[in-house]
Amino acid sequence: MDWLLDYNPVLLALGATLFTWFVTLMGASMVFFFKSINKKVLNPMLGFAAGVMIAASFWSLLKPAIEMSEASGSLPWAPALIGFLSGGAFLFLADKILPHLHMGLSTDKAEGIKTSWQRSVLLVLAITLHNIPEGLAVGVAFGALANNPDTGVLAGAVALAIGIGLQNFPEGAAVSIPLRREGFSRLKAFNYGQLSGIVEPISGVIGAYLVLTITPLLPYALSFAAGAMIFVVVEELIPESQTGNETDLSTIGAMLGFAVMMLLDVAL
Repeated sequence: MDWLLDYNPVLLALGATLFTWFVTLMGASMVFFFKSINKKVLNPMLGFAAGVMIAASFWSLLKPAIEMSEASGSLPWAPALIGFLSGGAFLFLADKILPHLHMGLSTDKAEGIKTSWQRSVLLVLAITLHNIPEGLAVGVAFGALANNPDTGVLAGAVALAIGIGLQNFPEGAAVSIPLRREGFSRLKAFNYGQLSGIVEPISGVIGAYLVLTITPLLPYALSFAAGAMIFVVVEELIPESQTGNETDLSTIGAMLGFAVMMLLDVAL
């Protein structure tokens, strides 16, 4: 893995987020095989995604941010606290402004500014909005290599990309398959599903570039991404995974997701 340290962190961030987008594409491709998702399958998958994001928020983002602040001699908790709350506030405001619709809700329950946009567009925007912090998190993690080109930092960034990629699979399926059920062709539903993940490479490159050009920003950027991801987990993934009668499976999925992400981060 050491050979990766020879590459520009922005290029590494681009490659990693292209991988996470590709996994979203693979999830969206499930629409060619299924017209619906059994809740006994979907709920544990969403729970797994939530567990991965919770673990990634701490092990790959907040913990390194605290350690960086401590090493620089500043208050260890300050950048983590400010960044974390700022990330949550950013997603909260975006949620209130950008028109979008969560899965399983009627069009009159759309959030954000009122619009006449079609239900399909609102559904895709909901997932797209929440993919931004995931790409940002991966980008910032690789951007950290510029200040600390260490194998451990690289391994943490790789683990984060793998974890985000794993949880992108159910997200891709959760966009494309419901669209197919609403009457879209398989190809059109697939295209919408994979497009929801294209913001990850964009936000990943932006995140990496920012921490490269503004070095003191790194602990805040890591914590910002963590706060945004936790907002997504609590506001969308956990509630959606707990619908229906399969809540125990959702909880087990979340536990497994957390364990897998923790294993990836610590082992790598």
